[in-house]
Amino acid sequence: MEFSIATLLANFTDDKLVARKLLEKKLGCEDEASLEKLHITLEVLEKIGILVKERGKYRRVTEEGLIEAKLRCSSKGFCFAIQDVEGAEDIYIRESHLSNAWNGDRVLVRVLKEGSRRRSPEGEVKLILERSNHTLLARIKQVEIGFRAVPLDDRLLFELKLQNHNPKLEEAVDHLAHVEVLRYPLAQYPPLGRVVQILGSDAEAAADIDLVTCKHDLSRTFSENVQEVATKLPKRILKADLKNRLDLRQKFTVAINGNNVDTKTVENAFSLEKTAAGNWQLGFHIADVSHYVQPDEALDREALRRGRSVYLGELVLPMLPEAVADRCCLVPGSDRLTISCLITFDSQTGQMLDWEIQPSVIKVDTLLNPQEVEAILGKKSTRKSTEVAEMVQQLETLRVHLKQQRLERGSLQLNLPPNKNPFYDEGILGCVVENDSPVRSLLSEFVLLVNQIMANHLSALGIPAIWRVQGAPDPEDVQEMLKLAINLGVELSLDPEIDIQPLDYQQLTRVFAESSSEQVLTYLLQDTLKQAVYSTNKAPHFGLALPEYTHFTAPLRRYPDLLMQRVFYALLEHGRDRRNTRVKERVNLRSSTSHGEINWNVLPPELQSELQSELTRVITQINDREKEVLEAEADLEGLQRASLMKQRIGEVFNGVITGVQSYGFFVEIEVPPKETKGSQNVPLRVEGLVHVSSLKDDWYEYRARQQALFGRKNRASYRLGDRVAVQVKSVDYYRQQIDLVTVGSDGIPSRHDIGAVNGEEPGMYLPHDMEPDDLESYSEDE
Repeated sequence: MEFSIATLLANFTDDKLVARKLLEKKLGCEDEASLEKLHITLEVLEKIGILVKERGKYRRVTEEGLIEAKLRCSSKGFCFAIQDVEGAEDIYIRESHLSNAWNGDRVLVRVLKEGSRRRSPEGEVKLILERSNHTLLARIKQVEIGFRAVPLDDRLLFELKLQNHNPKLEEAVDHLAHVEVLRYPLAQYPPLGRVVQILGSDAEAAADIDLVTCKHDLSRTFSENVQEVATKLPKRILKADLKNRLDLRQKFTVAINGNNVDTKTVENAFSLEKTAAGNWQLGFHIADVSHYVQPDEALDREALRRGRSVYLGELVLPMLPEAVADRCCLVPGSDRLTISCLITFDSQTGQMLDWEIQPSVIKVDTLLNPQEVEAILGKKSTRKSTEVAEMVQQLETLRVHLKQQRLERGSLQLNLPPNKNPFYDEGILGCVVENDSPVRSLLSEFVLLVNQIMANHLSALGIPAIWRVQGAPDPEDVQEMLKLAINLGVELSLDPEIDIQPLDYQQLTRVFAESSSEQVLTYLLQDTLKQAVYSTNKAPHFGLALPEYTHFTAPLRRYPDLLMQRVFYALLEHGRDRRNTRVKERVNLRSSTSHGEINWNVLPPELQSELQSELTRVITQINDREKEVLEAEADLEGLQRASLMKQRIGEVFNGVITGVQSYGFFVEIEVPPKETKGSQNVPLRVEGLVHVSSLKDDWYEYRARQQALFGRKNRASYRLGDRVAVQVKSVDYYRQQIDLVTVGSDGIPSRHDIGAVNGEEPGMYLPHDMEPDDLESYSEDE
């Protein structure tokens, strides 16, 4: 089992001593090679003062001025170490202080010079904790002494020496290849690589899926060991497995698959019935994956490494092997182990009265696809029984009540293009999208509710958890957004001295909806929202307007959800349901009725501490992996947009200016549905840049406060929110850059060549909501 220094050091929390045997188990060191690697690593970390050995065990040494961070470099050779702590300063790292670290690597940085008001602190890389680039895309070239691989990513400023015993290397010269890094730079020795696959003569000749999986090092298959473990899982539920489980197999149960791509992974199912008191009891059933995937075993380590399932168009890269899904998925006619959230609603108002969470066993009667659900909701004829139709329609009634309650507390709902979030929750934005399909909207409200219930339960009982948190927007960003809104004709104000509340933002969305510039205003508001992250420290979720929130409903496809199932079972197995043995009356630790009744520590202190440490151990890896997966999914969408627009060069589109910078302005255009294959009649939104060098009719000045470019002589302007006609001039497929030129009222481009002075192409650019210093410096002709 391969491990990094980062995953090794993650086991050292709270200044505790850790035995080597425990490290071997946590890191999966089972063969001689991995055991020897661990032994050497521990010795080296001890020698450089990161670890200290006491009584045969190891303890982490905390050193002041030593910071863990992730490197972000530019093509110009300068790098910044980005700290995990929100609001912490980025640390500037000179090229001479990188110690052979590459862009994306996780590192330990020593601060050499404190920062000032205008300058960032400066530091040096003391230790590389984890390499980010295990494989990379590179162009192969031949040199006198063999072959070299030149990375396509211009932030990787090196060449790899290639193993020469590949007979096909000569054929690969000047081609794009997927290259595995066999050895990183060491002293005077350059990095060494091996060609895994020849992808094509250039990026456009390669398949977009290949580009993305290679670039982000995404595994398309599982190792033989992991596959073997998965196939050995028990195929039948034993009598012992049913002990202490609620038997719900006689309840009529329906599963809904809202995703036409991932049709095999069905983790949730519904039951619904009237209670004796005339209320509704909803059963939301979640596949019990924790029963099959045990901690610190091969399947668990693989799930942690992958973090979550990856959705790349029609290709799904699952977090766990198909054999695990075969045991866990809620398919019709099969007994399945589940965790059931049984929620009682008032039949008139839809208010939640009480709930309980129970280990259970169910049998799904019917599986519905999106088209069948939409037909039922539209009251069209289907082959499904009346019982199925009545349940779906009643679920829709409950959904309407839940949405209303969610909005009343301040939860955000933005008018954005339909999202493709496969987990049916709030997504990376941290808020619900208004334009989702009826099926996704139905699933979302119940998924959000169950996640909320689990978070509320663990919080009330004082149980450690992996919380999903989203901080409030920075007041400065909010005030800047409101100034821009005023420029767009929307007069609004929020007191900068008062903490921003979700209800304030909800009011903004209502006002924006009445403006002709709603699209741009919504984007501005979206840009002020902080990214939601996982944390072991409980904190509010701004977009959902909740004091606590967690992910619990997708354990087959998302590692935090799997961990939360284990936390729930730790509560059931070890939780104390009374203050001491002398007290006869017990509380129900599975029910909301226990809230407010408990004034003691539910978990034993040692277990509480151990559970907290175990969650802390993986939190950084989980967050890092989520970012990598989201980047990969966004990369594929970007490549597909670039490919589409490559076919549209020369065509004219109407669009809206969504961002203005000193080097030009960004325009979002809509490609009509009839021209978009496989779009399901949804317009494709594409953003491109009108570079300032193409505006030859005048000299344009950038005014940041107005978010506009103003002509000195003709007084023409290009402002945020303006509608413009543009022509697609050129497309850089790999960099996903679309260059546009403005078009006059006569339909003729303002300038026929978008090149800069002397015919040069304009330099690289970034999306309008990113600063140039974030990733790349821009061209000299800005």
